[in-house]
Amino acid sequence: MADFGTGRGRIIEANFQGGGRAVGMFFLFIFILILLWASVARVSTGHVGVLTLFGRVTGDVLPEGLHLVNPFKVNNEMSVRTEEVKETASVPSNEGLIITMDTSLLFHLDPAHAAQVFQKVGPNYVDVVIEPNLRSAIRSATAENSANALYTGGRELVAQRILSELRATLADRGVVVENVLLRDIQLPETLKMAIEAKQRAEQDSLQMEYVLTKEKQEAERKRVEAQGVADFQKIVTQGISEQLLQWKGIEATEKLALSPNTKIIVVGGGKTGLPLILGQ
Repeated sequence: MADFGTGRGRIIEANFQGGGRAVGMFFLFIFILILLWASVARVSTGHVGVLTLFGRVTGDVLPEGLHLVNPFKVNNEMSVRTEEVKETASVPSNEGLIITMDTSLLFHLDPAHAAQVFQKVGPNYVDVVIEPNLRSAIRSATAENSANALYTGGRELVAQRILSELRATLADRGVVVENVLLRDIQLPETLKMAIEAKQRAEQDSLQMEYVLTKEKQEAERKRVEAQGVADFQKIVTQGISEQLLQWKGIEATEKLALSPNTKIIVVGGGKTGLPLILGQ
């Protein structure tokens, strides 16, 4: 009986040990699955992944897609798509007039500098770096131009000035500036009316210059035409003599005398002595 009890205890102990190994294997399998799942990093389209290990930026940047990484590393996504920042600013011109400008900035994050931006600025780099520099560039550009230039043809120059300044400032920050667009420029109403009145006056002046030029050209044309007529009359007058006129009168008289129409001829009539021919 003692041997039977001892054998039964050994069987129970063996079953317990076997069940414990099975449970351990199960938990080990679950742990391995968790590690594998944690080792897969997914980066969305149009983003890059900046890896950190226990809060420290490792410098590794993942492109979009699936990647196997250290399960203890954290993937921090940052967008590299083109983004737009709209800014409405009231800024002074070089005359001290307040101008309201609506500006759009197109930019994107440089993937090669994503880890640096995440470490030194953070994911909210738009609020920290881009918007303050945009406002500063707008004020700097408008302060060098008059309100008249900004309202008429100077806005492209202002946009180029803002673009150049932002590219020089944000390039070291890992931001690629694509373009700067001036959507609208609003001037004080009195200044706007004065500029428009000046433009209308300039247009009227140009129109008057055109009319005067046209009238001068027409007067010159008439003068040349009158000179031509005068020259023609002078030439004709110099070629006609009294003898030629008498000879032409005789020829005409002969032709009339030979015509079959009834007529009366009075010889020696008139100052020149040419015949007078009277019809019936």
